[in-house]
Amino acid sequence: MDLWFNERETDNIRVQWKVVRHLYSSVSKFQRIDVVDLAEFGRTLVLDGIIQTTYTDEFIYHEMLAHVPLVSIPEPRRVLVIGGGDGGTVRQVLKHPVERVDLVEIDGEVIRVSKEFLPRLASALNDPRVCIHVEDAIEYVKSCPEKYDCVLVDSSDPVGPAVGLFSGEFFRNIAGILSTDGILAAQTESPLFNKALIKGVFTQLKGVFPQTSFYWCNVPSYSIGPWSFVLAKKTDSPRVALRNPEHCRYYTEEIYQAAFTLPGYFKALFKE
Repeated sequence: MDLWFNERETDNIRVQWKVVRHLYSSVSKFQRIDVVDLAEFGRTLVLDGIIQTTYTDEFIYHEMLAHVPLVSIPEPRRVLVIGGGDGGTVRQVLKHPVERVDLVEIDGEVIRVSKEFLPRLASALNDPRVCIHVEDAIEYVKSCPEKYDCVLVDSSDPVGPAVGLFSGEFFRNIAGILSTDGILAAQTESPLFNKALIKGVFTQLKGVFPQTSFYWCNVPSYSIGPWSFVLAKKTDSPRVALRNPEHCRYYTEEIYQAAFTLPGYFKALFKE
């Protein structure tokens, strides 16, 4: 008997994935957590019925979220990762000469499950430079006394506990904990199916950061269309070459340049 996982893209679109094995399922205080092996995509973390990461294509998303902002900081020392309890973003951040990475994840069960079932990613969380905070990131950035060179928002979709991670107040609080030339990067969903969210993020950020730009790539397990990110800077910082580029499977200098070349329909979102 074939077992298929059915994921909602929109109210009118659903995508099916063939499940090889269902490895784990539980309900935490915040969400349902599942780990499955998908045909073609391998080990996969699913939260509330939505794919978060797969072994086959995680490197595309995590490299683009981490390296695009970090190559704009000559010497990144302190980085804050919000969400990302699977460890994939932290794994990429550690390829830079950072001294400390703070991970703020609201659901400690996501971290525990990822360490057990996705060790390829979550093993990065055991690095001595990583400090894990199991708490609400919204509250963390309100009262955090630290200053960061870079903040990466590796949030799940804007439902449930992640809704507040796309608000203007949240972005203003992040600006307050960034260093003078600090940078924020965040995932901003699909420019095809989440137009209102992207326009809202743009509106909120342009009132806080002098420079705001969007970039994109294709992450097959996330959407039937492209996936987007936002980059917000306090200053016009120069870009430096990525150290040890051979450690990347997707990110290159050419990819960096191309990522900011937006399709016409994407650019039109900011003119409406």
